[in-house]
Amino acid sequence: MNRLVILLIAICAGACASTGATPRPFPVPGSGSPSRPPGAPTPGAVDGYSLIGTALALRGVPYRNGGTDPSGFDCSGFVWYVFAQHGVALPRTVPEQFRAGRAPRGPLTIGDLVFFSTVAPGPSHVGILIGGDDFVHAPSSTGVVRVERLSAPYWSSRFIGARRPASIP
Repeated sequence: MNRLVILLIAICAGACASTGATPRPFPVPGSGSPSRPPGAPTPGAVDGYSLIGTALALRGVPYRNGGTDPSGFDCSGFVWYVFAQHGVALPRTVPEQFRAGRAPRGPLTIGDLVFFSTVAPGPSHVGILIGGDDFVHAPSSTGVVRVERLSAPYWSSRFIGARRPASIP
């Protein structure tokens, strides 16, 4: 019996302790810098797993054209917000984000930005690579923040490249 109690305590103590809290600070429309929300952490190297945790915690948030906060995101607003929560200032629009990063040398890694040509030639959609073949993004006016595969026919046929923000080692 004692072994069972000890085993249960060990399992519970080792489990993930998620509070379900929404990442803070929130960007407030009309306040602070357009490239970084007020109160965001100081810029520096970002832990990719922490960044991805922030992005995944926002799954299910609805798409909102021009949206940059958890009440609704467009694709570049989502990327901007997630990185800002980790003190990384990125430009606000897809073309600017595409120009701001550097092309990765070698394989893609978590935190890389993946770009697609969806509505016009050139970069018009962006997501964040979360590992392997998966990326998280805020798709279209009828979608919610979600995870999809780069190899899916729709995305693979529209993929135009990846960029690595300077903060991702």
